[in-house]
Amino acid sequence: DNARALILSILLYDQNKNNLALKLMPVYLSFIQYMQREGGNFRNFLSFNRNYLDEVGSEDSFGRTIWSLGYLICSGPNNSYKEFGRELFSNSVPHFKNLKYLRAISNTIIGISYYLCAHEGDDLLIKEINSLSEKLIDSYHVNKEDNWHWFEDILTYDNAILPLALLCHYQATGNSESLKIAMESIEFLNSFSFENGYLNPVGNEGWMKKHGKNPIYDQQALETMAMVLLYAKTFELTKDDKYLNMMQISYEWFLGKNSLHIPLYDFETHGCADGLQFNSVNRNQGAESTLAYFISHLTVLKTAEIEFQTLSSPLMQEDKVV
Repeated sequence: DNARALILSILLYDQNKNNLALKLMPVYLSFIQYMQREGGNFRNFLSFNRNYLDEVGSEDSFGRTIWSLGYLICSGPNNSYKEFGRELFSNSVPHFKNLKYLRAISNTIIGISYYLCAHEGDDLLIKEINSLSEKLIDSYHVNKEDNWHWFEDILTYDNAILPLALLCHYQATGNSESLKIAMESIEFLNSFSFENGYLNPVGNEGWMKKHGKNPIYDQQALETMAMVLLYAKTFELTKDDKYLNMMQISYEWFLGKNSLHIPLYDFETHGCADGLQFNSVNRNQGAESTLAYFISHLTVLKTAEIEFQTLSSPLMQEDKVV
């Protein structure tokens, strides 16, 4: 959650130079530093009394932390924060090669792509992102079948992060195979994620097994955020308005454009419900879900600026001259 909060604070400061966001960045960054082990890996759980509750965190928490540090290095508000983030990031690099789980790999790829945005000539990190992306590509080829264009034999949580990672790999390196697989898997996601004009992210009641059906419920805010980020990046790279529309529809899931027509974002508390169940929303408003909403909200605003710049530019879009 602190890693996501760091991303949110950077997005918010970038959007409107929010002073509170600027003040909170070192809070989240200091927490990440406090959780980094001497060898560069990260713990995940800390008690209220600042006692460590684990020796090594999950691969997922590692990957999300790398994403946040990479984003700080690319888009942080000053060199002091960027250099501090780079030190923590560099300490963790030896652990990249040990990652086994696809979502951790994907989050790390995204983080490296942001790092390379600021340090594009770093041969070591180019080698690392290529190696990790190859694991995703290999998994896709192993599991792909007719009418099943996916990286695993089941869709579970944070699914959109996988094609997003390959889009980021393409953006950082120009790897055409990553782009091809990303677009194939995005179209596969699209084929069952939108019904009746709204988003139906994969539900967690049994998940979606190969050639099976999307169980619909329970739907999670984190999954919707991943879809928003995926379509924002796809629009950024392709300038195809259909992805802009899918991003907007995905975001509106939070506001009530969903299967129950109930908003998950609460305009009174400014929190976000934890999920959409078959007959109601989960009224708990956890940090993860609330962060998912605000990151989605700011991503939509940021992408709208990209759209405006595209419409205002006399440069070439795809293969057409405007």
